[in-house]
Amino acid sequence: MRHKVAGYKLGRNTAHRRSLLRNLVTSVIVEERIETTVPKAKAARPLVEKMITLGKRGDLSARRLAASYLMTDEAVVKLFDTIGPRFGDREGGYTRIIRTQWNKGDGADRAFLELLGSEKVLDEKREKRAEARAKKAAEAKKAMEEAEAQAQAEKEAAPAADEGEKKE
Repeated sequence: MRHKVAGYKLGRNTAHRRSLLRNLVTSVIVEERIETTVPKAKAARPLVEKMITLGKRGDLSARRLAASYLMTDEAVVKLFDTIGPRFGDREGGYTRIIRTQWNKGDGADRAFLELLGSEKVLDEKREKRAEARAKKAAEAKKAMEEAEAQAQAEKEAAPAADEGEKKE
């Protein structure tokens, strides 16, 4: 029995589990939404909440504590510049877990772990991706048309050259 034993083991040794959770927390802060298994999301949630609380504090010691845990400087900057102020007036409950589907291979339940209020950011990312896709498709279509026009011009030039050789 595991009376009064907090946390999830996640089937990993201590070092692997710590590394996994640090990477998950960093990814949630940078991306604002990740998809993972439900136990991993439940294990990472309190750590994300603690990082956001550090981001709300905003002093040097909090920044150093966050930098010692998070994997990238980009995550630290985003935590203190955008995420911390966003939750300035909120007293906890910064994340949500949304169950989605299950893995086909092993049947594991999957879920999104996301920050509250990240809908705007995610919509902006989707719009940027859609614009980039549309631009890329337009460029590909233009290149295809140019290639077809060039091939057509070569076909027209080839018979004319053959006729010129026959006359000589």
